[in-house]
Amino acid sequence: MAKKIVLTSGKGGVGKTTVTANLGMQLATLGCRVLLVDTDFGLNNLDVVCNVEKLIQYDIVDIIEGRCRARQALIQHPNYSNLFVLPSNHTDPNKYISPQAIRLVLDNLAPRFDYILIDCPAGIEIGFHRAVASSEEAIVVTTPHISSLRDADKVIAVLHSYKLKNINLAVNMVRGDMIVDGEILSPTEIAEILKIPLIGIIPQEDELFLGNTRRGNGQKAFKMLANNLQNGTKKLFNATNKYYGFFGSIRRTLKKTL
Repeated sequence: MAKKIVLTSGKGGVGKTTVTANLGMQLATLGCRVLLVDTDFGLNNLDVVCNVEKLIQYDIVDIIEGRCRARQALIQHPNYSNLFVLPSNHTDPNKYISPQAIRLVLDNLAPRFDYILIDCPAGIEIGFHRAVASSEEAIVVTTPHISSLRDADKVIAVLHSYKLKNINLAVNMVRGDMIVDGEILSPTEIAEILKIPLIGIIPQEDELFLGNTRRGNGQKAFKMLANNLQNGTKKLFNATNKYYGFFGSIRRTLKKTL
């Protein structure tokens, strides 16, 4: 039976969809059967990040309204046989879909998977509640920016009202050079402020789209996050290590000028 985990943020632009896609890929690489679900009926770009938008025939609303069976709407990723995508509403984004309808679809699919990762819309409006109502656990995605932290704090307060089993934190777009220079808070400090466990640190990278053939620090960080989720480990990516010492100071200088 799948663990149903919503990835939420409160604020848009924190890379939540990219985190969802890459975490799903790493879990699939570990041998888990993973379903990625896009519940953002407005932007619905999870399929684009996963590079499967041209493979869509049906979406979640087609399932709910009886135009197809659930498995007909699932897209198997061409590069990861254990990874599937359930697209959002592409035909009528303004159509009202109840949280109960989404939950029924995911409950029926849960026995086929180990994880169902739910990409939640930004904010705490109806789309947020529709996603969270279908979940058992949550990963709050934030960046070190103050506005992102404020919104994350508001989202965490709402998540607590749902009595979820676990609420964890993933800090995205982390700049190790800025942490060393004292310009931003460290992920550990952020976790202490938000008062939830830190499960992942993802550095700011340019190579985090699913299926990218390059394997930089971003993918190492996602592998750690996936292992923490699957195996209960507590390893976190060290974004600051290469910015200490003499050569680290040169790297920090170059980072600021490039």
